[in-house]
Amino acid sequence: MSQANVLRQKYQKLLDDVVPFLVPRWLFVLGIIGYFAFRIYTLQGWYISCYALAIFHLNLFIAFLSPKIDPSFELAESLDDDGDGPSLPTSNDEEFRPFIRRLPEFKFWEQTVYSTLIAIFTTFFEFFNIPVFWPILVMYFFILFFLTMKRQIKHMIKYRYLPFTHGKTKYKGKPEVK
Repeated sequence: MSQANVLRQKYQKLLDDVVPFLVPRWLFVLGIIGYFAFRIYTLQGWYISCYALAIFHLNLFIAFLSPKIDPSFELAESLDDDGDGPSLPTSNDEEFRPFIRRLPEFKFWEQTVYSTLIAIFTTFFEFFNIPVFWPILVMYFFILFFLTMKRQIKHMIKYRYLPFTHGKTKYKGKPEVK
């Protein structure tokens, strides 16, 4: 077995081992993002790297909130088929489809770690320190964030899906008869 395969297997084993530790994983992400922000603040530069990282994280977050199968595409397909639009299952043979994310939580975490480590790496090279007027980037990012989230929330309301399990109704089954 080649050295690259051995390293790939060890890396995959490490990823498999950290999957169950949800809170520590995200605390680690907050830590490395905090370290990146500290470097940006103390070095007073690399604002383009920071802006690119923020846009990439926003893109990941939107993919995390979005369903794997977009109901708006399904609506267009069903209108082409019978003209009535999408409908709920009416018999037992029709499938109920739960909310499945376009970007699963673990992949979201993994790509957030990768992108943040790459952004930290860029702060070690003066080549990536492009002079820009950073308040414009901050303002543009917040405008982009609010417009994107507004669109996403409207989409969630229109197609009645909630990507989180916290606020969903929990049904209890029938009590068992002995």
